[in-house]
Amino acid sequence: MTSLRHLDTTAILLIHCPDQKGILAAVTDFINVNKGNIIYLDQHVDRKADVFFMRVEWELEQFTIPTEKIEEFFNTLYAQKYQMNFRLYFGDQKPKMAIFVSKMSHCLFDLLAHYSSEDWNVEIPCVISNHPDLEPIVGHFGIPFHHFPITKDNKEQQEVRELELLASYGVNFIVLARYMQIISDDFVASYPNRIINIHHSTLPAFIGAKPYHAAYERGVKIIGATSHYVTADLDAGPIIEQDVARISHKDTVEMLVHRGQDIEKIVLSRAVEKHIERKILVYQNRTVVFN
Repeated sequence: MTSLRHLDTTAILLIHCPDQKGILAAVTDFINVNKGNIIYLDQHVDRKADVFFMRVEWELEQFTIPTEKIEEFFNTLYAQKYQMNFRLYFGDQKPKMAIFVSKMSHCLFDLLAHYSSEDWNVEIPCVISNHPDLEPIVGHFGIPFHHFPITKDNKEQQEVRELELLASYGVNFIVLARYMQIISDDFVASYPNRIINIHHSTLPAFIGAKPYHAAYERGVKIIGATSHYVTADLDAGPIIEQDVARISHKDTVEMLVHRGQDIEKIVLSRAVEKHIERKILVYQNRTVVFN
């Protein structure tokens, strides 16, 4: 987990571009000659696609380029030359995360526990739900709770209202913490690669309201969870994090549900943490997740 001590004085570059000689040296030279102190550097080359990926973070305390000019300087001097796609972030820019929930509370509790413990450099300005059930839990943490009942007749109008609310809060990304509603393509397009979902590993074999019961009936030996960015193609977006647990004939349905929910909340929190730390690069329908 990233230490919060340096976050107010760091800059982060996420880069991908066609692979060629000199990219690593050019980026580190940009930082070093301007008196930046590199505190994190990770890179990867996709040999098949011939694409270079990189994440670098450095301290700004002695950096000679003003913060508001860094993006312009880097783009002019380096990015254009190497055909770089890049994103620049600053540690003091705390992202705002909205949580969407329905009735299941295990993922919500885990996210709010990290938030209240100040494990993450993030704000949660609101929680949105299509049911009122979890409002008392959210209220305990002092976070505004907004109830938007969804039916097939009002779905489009409610999503417009939700997007307006998210914009009013300045939300940067959304976490679907077992939100049991399919969101529209238009909604997804408003937050590209900024909506994180979690689902159990029994998809697509066991769909419906009781997937663990169905898995139990088939005698599955492994259960798990997948967290991914949401795209218009349901449950097929770029995968961020996954994990599994072995089970046996000794495990009851209740044990499967309990262990499955444990994995779900762990996998979702890992994915959220990586997103908050700006350690994920999406390329086509895959992710590069830096350590």
